[in-house]
Amino acid sequence: MIVAERQSKVAVKNFERFGEEMLDGCLTVPSDGSVYRLREAISLSQKLGRMLTDEEMKKYTLSDG
Repeated sequence: MIVAERQSKVAVKNFERFGEEMLDGCLTVPSDGSVYRLREAISLSQKLGRMLTDEEMKKYTLSDG
């Protein structure tokens, strides 16, 4: 129980500072408009046990933005 209380205090502390470095309010990088076959890419990533490289992801690109 003590551990849970410590974690919640840390979470509250981080929540109070949330967004200080995101002046424009963006949580992610804006999309470049590219479309991917994500299910196939995710499947390969899971088989490999790592993230795909940019070159590997190019194989799953349907259209470039």
